[in-house]
Amino acid sequence: MLERACKVPHTTWMQLIRDIHAKKAAARQPVVSFEFFPPKTEEGDRNLLEKTIPALLELKPDYCSVTYGAGGSTREKTLMIVEQIQRQHGLTAMAHLTCVNSTVDQLRDVLREAKQRGIKNILALRGDPEGGANGVFKTVPGGLEFSYQLVKLIKEMDHFCIGVAGFPEGHIACAEGREADWDHLKHKVDSGADFVLTQLFFSNDDFFRFRDYLVKKGVKVPICPGIIPILSAGQIKRFTKLCGAELPEPLVNDLEKYADNDEACTEFGVEYATKQCAELLKCGVPGLHFYTLNKSHSVSRVLKNLKLS
Repeated sequence: MLERACKVPHTTWMQLIRDIHAKKAAARQPVVSFEFFPPKTEEGDRNLLEKTIPALLELKPDYCSVTYGAGGSTREKTLMIVEQIQRQHGLTAMAHLTCVNSTVDQLRDVLREAKQRGIKNILALRGDPEGGANGVFKTVPGGLEFSYQLVKLIKEMDHFCIGVAGFPEGHIACAEGREADWDHLKHKVDSGADFVLTQLFFSNDDFFRFRDYLVKKGVKVPICPGIIPILSAGQIKRFTKLCGAELPEPLVNDLEKYADNDEACTEFGVEYATKQCAELLKCGVPGLHFYTLNKSHSVSRVLKNLKLS
């Protein structure tokens, strides 16, 4: 069970992520962050809080984030886990927040609760409907339709550091094309976002094209690539289909070799992510955001390979 009784009595000292970026940039060091999702069982809660997070804390991350289930299904649990991480482990944590199935008044209530729990960082997302990324998003009466509107709502409270999502290959639901989607992202930044975390991708050229476009448009906030070490061929094919990311043909050919061997595929995933991150760091990214899938092994290996732990 998640509990409010924790080791660290106060969270007032928790940092704003924009300040973390400023300090690390001044030291010419990348920001390293991890993403977790709320488990569905009490055993999953224990594994996350007692095993995965302590193992990853040994890598000295700068912060972590906790996702918000499709349709807003984990609202309370997301806030509880973020608070638990901050109080029990002393690590700055960020809560994801979406527009799905919420009125403006309900969103304000969530933000007030987040503030009371000592949470200072929010990732503002439109969010996936209950059917997932391929479902149909419907604005509830009195709710919000776009994430830039959520950014503005959060900004009104003058308490939170605000992150937003970016899509190097364009959002799967943006019929106008990737550059139109990137223009929407600039609008989110102009509305008050402090930094960008990207969707997973496997071709760094996609990220560089995306980053360069935004920089030319005047975006100056940190744009951090989102990285997922591949664990199995089948799993990553399902993930990319859901989020609209592409698997480059050479990568698909490599994955075919490991279709029936998850252990070998995991090793390959560590190697691929290490090379991908090394090139990104060489080309000046401000940080690396890892989608951990609530597991520590691969991310730990990648960071050790990069000599960042």
